[in-house]
Amino acid sequence: MFQTKNTLLGKVKAFIIVFLTYNLLTINSQSENQAQSENFAILTILDKVNSQSDVIEVQVGEEYKFKNLSINILRCNNSKFDDDPEVTAYMQVRDVVNKDDNKVFIFNDWTFASSPSIRPFDHPVYDIWLKKCYS
Repeated sequence: MFQTKNTLLGKVKAFIIVFLTYNLLTINSQSENQAQSENFAILTILDKVNSQSDVIEVQVGEEYKFKNLSINILRCNNSKFDDDPEVTAYMQVRDVVNKDDNKVFIFNDWTFASSPSIRPFDHPVYDIWLKKCYS
């Protein structure tokens, strides 16, 4: 008589090893590519009326009042690419003078330090640019 080997147990062990190896490799590669969230953002604000430029520091998650603007940075990220790091921030800006309930934010989107024209901040008096994020 032939003895039958328990091949099902070997297949289950091989599947578990492949599954765990795949998960570990996926987690490591995802953590290396994720952007690093920072605590502070540096913004440059240009007053178009008097051509005055101001550099401000905004803490992430806290509202910052600048003249008649209310600026809130919800998230600020630095990418981990070594050759050309990208700085991005999710920014909400309200004009406190404008009491129109239909338009709460004059800007509510991601902004990019390297390409501010991708998501332009459109205001008749002010221009805002993201410069950098740091902890």
